[in-house]
Amino acid sequence: MNGMTDAVEHVLGPTAEDARRRLLSMVERNRLQPGQRLGAERDLAESLGVSRSTLRHVLATLEASGIVRRVPGRSGGIFIAPGKVERDLSRIVGVPSLLRDQGFTAGSRVINVGVRAAGQEAAAALAIADDDFVVDLVRIRFADSLPISLEHAVLPADLVPGLPERDLGGSLYELLDREYSIRPGEATERIEIVTASAHEAAILGVSVHEPLLAVTRTTTDATGRLFEYSHDLFRGDRTRILVKTSGTPASERPRLRGRRLEVVE
Repeated sequence: MNGMTDAVEHVLGPTAEDARRRLLSMVERNRLQPGQRLGAERDLAESLGVSRSTLRHVLATLEASGIVRRVPGRSGGIFIAPGKVERDLSRIVGVPSLLRDQGFTAGSRVINVGVRAAGQEAAAALAIADDDFVVDLVRIRFADSLPISLEHAVLPADLVPGLPERDLGGSLYELLDREYSIRPGEATERIEIVTASAHEAAILGVSVHEPLLAVTRTTTDATGRLFEYSHDLFRGDRTRILVKTSGTPASERPRLRGRRLEVVE
């Protein structure tokens, strides 16, 4: 028996560990897909021959591993958790491309788009005047028809004339490249954990105060010109961050191009 299994049995105990194994076997045997319902807590406990208290310990372990998701309420139950989307911070790509590369079906819904004065925050981020005009775009992103992120992007209006009238359902970066010859050169991202407000929870389909990954990004083109300031909220239960690092000594390491990352604790 390997060390990982020993650790699980130590935490759960032999009865709960046996229930965990049988529950995983049930999922595999029935080839259950993300979003499918395993059943109610009472029914699962009876079918596995364990107490509901034991089952709750098992489910907590499986939920922490991203295998199941518990939904409270009369219409709730135990569901197979959706797969996690992996954000590779070594690449600057739009969410649709990111999803397609990982086998998800991408979708979008535009919540709001318009032109307004930049204001102090966006102006500072984009190095423009407070009263310069910007395009303000808010969208929901979907992975396999389920919400994955809430995006809020701000772009200098003089760089993207007519953008609000265009089809904004796909990749913003692909659209900027195709219509305005704007291509990302470098992005700086600040990532922190926040909790969902009632409004954000309703949009993303999560509970109020559930953890979200907040990503604040500024992006420049190949000439160093700032063209994007955005704030994205990703569902913490459906997103995983990938960071690639090099073991090359700093004195021998070439200057990295692409995305820069700052984790805010």
